[in-house]
Amino acid sequence: MSNKINEDTTIHTPFSQTYFHGTKADLKLGDLIEVGYNSNFGKRNNAKYIFLTATLDPAIWGAELAVGLGRERIYLVEAIGELENDPDLTDKKFPGNPTMSYRSTEPFRVVGEVTVWQKHPTEQVKAMKDALSKLKEQGINSLNDE
Repeated sequence: MSNKINEDTTIHTPFSQTYFHGTKADLKLGDLIEVGYNSNFGKRNNAKYIFLTATLDPAIWGAELAVGLGRERIYLVEAIGELENDPDLTDKKFPGNPTMSYRSTEPFRVVGEVTVWQKHPTEQVKAMKDALSKLKEQGINSLNDE
């Protein structure tokens, strides 16, 4: 990442914006998270997008709701390409983007892992899973499937 002061001077900074990504995948530093795997939500099709957030709570939900047998994990990631607001968590449901949740078709690089975080209460996770199942039964899927 660099910041231009004028045409002749560039200052390089060692920090770039990091985000959170919740999953059950076992990843290592430097791994890329890419599109092409089955989505955790909606129709569970081959994912067109990958997701990240600048706030911890949505990443916790991502880890808790992810399918699979792996351990729930939250990774720190850097976006390699352009990001856009996640329509499932922005203007369609909440004004603006209060969760600071984004999606991309371009990879994210794993730069760390959050190893200490607090899960949501078991009954709250169950209620969320039940609500998602009910939406699926009603044929209401993720906006990210469109």
